[in-house]
Amino acid sequence: MAAAGLADDRETKAIPLTTGSVAEFYIEPMLPYVGDIDVMFHWDTWLAIPRGHPPPRQLPAEFHNYIYVYEIIDSHLPCYVSFELRYLLTQRNDDGKYEYLTVPGWRLYLSNGSYEVKNAHGPAVFTDQSHASLLSIDLVRSVRCLSWPPQAADWPIRRRNYGWPDSATLDRVVSNGCDVVGVAHRRCRQDEWMSRYQHRLSFSRAEIELINSWMPIQQVTYHVLRFYVKTERLTESADNSEPAIISNYHIKTLMLWACELKPRSWWTENLNLVRICVELLHTLSVWLIDTRCPHYFVNNCNVLDKPLSAVRSQVN
Repeated sequence: MAAAGLADDRETKAIPLTTGSVAEFYIEPMLPYVGDIDVMFHWDTWLAIPRGHPPPRQLPAEFHNYIYVYEIIDSHLPCYVSFELRYLLTQRNDDGKYEYLTVPGWRLYLSNGSYEVKNAHGPAVFTDQSHASLLSIDLVRSVRCLSWPPQAADWPIRRRNYGWPDSATLDRVVSNGCDVVGVAHRRCRQDEWMSRYQHRLSFSRAEIELINSWMPIQQVTYHVLRFYVKTERLTESADNSEPAIISNYHIKTLMLWACELKPRSWWTENLNLVRICVELLHTLSVWLIDTRCPHYFVNNCNVLDKPLSAVRSQVN
């Protein structure tokens, strides 16, 4: 069964989070060139928890006094999940803590909704604001998860040889949890059930925290690489019928791995922006040839699952 209409309460509020380049670039001269504004929002009456975790008794003040709690159920694809309604929370008046009621086996699943909205592109609902400004706005509906997801449990503890990110940044990232956005995997969109109920883990909050900890040269490199793939039209598909193979997310993933795997001296000694960009583009080309772009947070997750032949047909 689908859990439909559960957020129709007139008192329900959407809690926004600005993501993407507007939130990631802290270098002021870059701001006029950040591109579209991405805003992820979650309802204050919805909450996600990893499967098997107990329901929370205390929540941030932004949440409603009545909460639908969904368990995150892993799928056969890393990063992709579904939601099953598990608990109903109500806030007590005396101490502000929440009491919970277990949903008795209703098998209520949350629809991703991404294919029921016009102008939808993946999980984003595109809103053209060109009449008001030079930027457009992409709105992404999400479900908030206050816990760090078990699928990424290895990320905070894996061995890092060069001290990035540092322990304080790691703690902030993990404490922010994650979000889950409504979009099915490309290979699952022909499946009747998964096309409606599959969702994807989003690490936008973690990415903002990490990117804002970069050195200026790393921020500039990220901007230059994004600008290059856009001006070379590598982020466009051949007929706009589906998302392109190379996206800004691949560039972001490339940069996150480089910041972790390369020493500080690689970025700062004999500073040469062209050399840095060329070497990183070489790494990207190897990924394309191998059809392998490792997800930065989740093991065994490939965020590049189309062959190089498809890339060549796209850009030729």
